[in-house]
Amino acid sequence: MLFVLRNSWALLLGMLLLLLGNGLQGTLLGIRGAIEGFDAETMSLVMSAYYVGFLIGSRRATAMIARVGHVRVFAALGSMIAAAFILYAQAPVAWVWMLLRLCVGFGFAGVYVVAESWLNNAATNETRGQALSLYMIVQMLGIISAQFVLNLADPAGYTLFVTMSVLVSVSFLPILLTRVTAPAFQTTKPMSLVQLYRISPLGCVGTFLLGGVYAAIFGMGSVFGTQKGMSVAEISAFVAAIYLGGLVFQYPIGWVSDRMDRRVLIMGLTAAGALATLVGALFSGHYAVVLALGFVIGGVANPLYSLIIAHTNDFLAPSDMAAASGGLLFINGTGAMIGPPVIGALMARLGANAYFAYVGVLYALIALYALWRSTRRAAPPETSSYTPVLPQASPVALEVAQGVAIGRAGGAAGRA
Repeated sequence: MLFVLRNSWALLLGMLLLLLGNGLQGTLLGIRGAIEGFDAETMSLVMSAYYVGFLIGSRRATAMIARVGHVRVFAALGSMIAAAFILYAQAPVAWVWMLLRLCVGFGFAGVYVVAESWLNNAATNETRGQALSLYMIVQMLGIISAQFVLNLADPAGYTLFVTMSVLVSVSFLPILLTRVTAPAFQTTKPMSLVQLYRISPLGCVGTFLLGGVYAAIFGMGSVFGTQKGMSVAEISAFVAAIYLGGLVFQYPIGWVSDRMDRRVLIMGLTAAGALATLVGALFSGHYAVVLALGFVIGGVANPLYSLIIAHTNDFLAPSDMAAASGGLLFINGTGAMIGPPVIGALMARLGANAYFAYVGVLYALIALYALWRSTRRAAPPETSSYTPVLPQASPVALEVAQGVAIGRAGGAAGRA
């Protein structure tokens, strides 16, 4: 771990500042949108635009890097993100915000590809798993810390938008001023979605539904808070609890998953998540209950992504794991694009409690499908290694995670 810190501290520091800005953006827009008079349906389209941009950026980033290089792509996209953050406050118009969110999503996808390529290049085969875990922790800490920055100024003013822009601008200094060799990285060509579905139906269906869950709870959390009449401090604590749950539950769930049938664990986690959201819908008038439920549903959503990837890998040859990563990312991104508009329409018609109901239905569908799939074939005799990775990861991080899993599988086979 010390080796990783010594070789990658500049990158990790830059990503911490970058995620402070991005984490502040999502929550702040939900609050500012209510101040500007945007309803839940309008805000859902604004939030969804980020995932559209992110998915496009994930697929275009490597071509841009091949054409002009890592450093230029990194600097150009960072400048675009910083400018977009300022323009949110300058032009509080729904279609403008949608366009800006699309640009920000596109920009962050490219930035993540570059940053994760550098991190992968700086790590060795022995430290790559540690580097990925540390990178994930830094990302989560940045997003959680951003929720408390939200309380330092009035969301109706310009200060927080300027703060976001400054955080993003400053985040590039330690990275671009550090002597680092730009990596030559090309993502693996993904296998077809039909082939991936035939190999792991639960992996594909679960990843798609989880994309809807993730975009809803992380993209619409602040919109839910404004509809419930929460204060800025209460909304920021609620969103922070969602991310904190994801951070705390990631490693315990990973440890358990390596020791049991992952379909049973997926079914149990999502069933518990569905039950928790039912409680949330019934008792959402009590803030302490809402805060605890945010911790629980976030604690299910984030580890579940890594868990479903590990389950998919259980039915893949090691040589196919990296190729499958592109398909899994696309499926998850498609679900994330669809999620906010659906939940926005439900919240506009049924009220704020549709937030919990929507998430609960998706969790229940995953649980039921996992139960059904467990009756269709036996659990694999040998399982791949669980490697934590966040749903907002780029193709690079996902392929690195697959590579770590392959390496661990090879090491385990060598010791057998």
